Amino acid sequence: MPITEADLAGIRSTVLWSTFALAFVFGAVAQRSGFCTMGALADLVNFGDSTRLRQWLLAIAVAILGTQSLAAAGLIDMADSFHTGPQLLVASYLLGGCLFGFGMVLAGGCSSRTLVRVGAGSLKALVVFLVLGLTAYVALRGALAVVRVGVIEPLQVSLAGRQDLPALLARASGTSLAAWHLGAGLAIGGLLAVLALASREFRNAGNVLTGLAVGGVIVGVWYVSGHVGHLLEHPRTLEEAFVGTYSGRMESLTYVAPIAHTLDWLMFFSDRSNVLTLGVAGVFGIIAGAAVVALATGEFRWEGFRDTEDTANHIVGAVLMGFGGVTALGCTVGQGLTGISTLAVGSLLAVASIVAGAVAALKYQQWRVDRSG
Repeated sequence: MPITEADLAGIRSTVLWSTFALAFVFGAVAQRSGFCTMGALADLVNFGDSTRLRQWLLAIAVAILGTQSLAAAGLIDMADSFHTGPQLLVASYLLGGCLFGFGMVLAGGCSSRTLVRVGAGSLKALVVFLVLGLTAYVALRGALAVVRVGVIEPLQVSLAGRQDLPALLARASGTSLAAWHLGAGLAIGGLLAVLALASREFRNAGNVLTGLAVGGVIVGVWYVSGHVGHLLEHPRTLEEAFVGTYSGRMESLTYVAPIAHTLDWLMFFSDRSNVLTLGVAGVFGIIAGAAVVALATGEFRWEGFRDTEDTANHIVGAVLMGFGGVTALGCTVGQGLTGISTLAVGSLLAVASIVAGAVAALKYQQWRVDRSG
């Protein structure tokens, strides 16, 4: 039976509200647990504490296990994600990742943490949100896009097919792609889970549930976008489509370009051609989830800048995150959870670069403290 316009509107509503609900859970969990990739790296580098890093590793493990299981079962197709395309944008992943990682330290948190802090009352985070979104918009469609597309993106490697590890292994061995989705997912996801849970101090309900919830949210949005919102034949174009996504392809959570899209949606709200997308629903969801938990627990606090230097650091960090996140095709969520759940080689490069940039920024901050002392 063909899809009608009424059916299409219903599917779009389901996709957007489901994404909002899942992002709400992400924001609530992040506010309650302090889940933060930048904070995890800072804890490890500055204090030798690996607790929040293990939360992140467990979330990655759950995201990989769930996403690859969905692909193995045929519920989603990894070929429909832009993360797995044959173009390996090496310079984009490396440069963009480093810039994003350095910027998130200066700004006091990555793009997703910025949204959580906005929900908890941080005016500093609100400034970062606005500057990051504006910079990302310029990097997507403005002057910085000319540099990104004309100078950085051409430094790439074109593969014969998809770049995700299951597809690479299936091509090399001539065996079943579904089997490699399941095998690689179990091997890599299982190893990361073991590493995360290896510490006895880490193994408590709060830490484990945080990792399970955050990773599960990523899997949930993949399912909503790639299965619930998937149409074999759009009623208008008669082509395959993914309802509610900005790219027209299967998506999960990411928090750089969607912040730019959120500003665009708010500024041109009255334009009937400007429709709400999955990414924007995810932005509103994470802010709402953090706000509800912060208000319920008495953690909601108005927070302003300490001084001029604090203001400058946050603004520079926001600019670096905006340009770096667009260039690297994602942030600590967009690449560090969503992208890496596809086991794409590019996502692995981007995450390594984000970590390297963040560690460099932490070392820089320590050097400045030592120098001033």
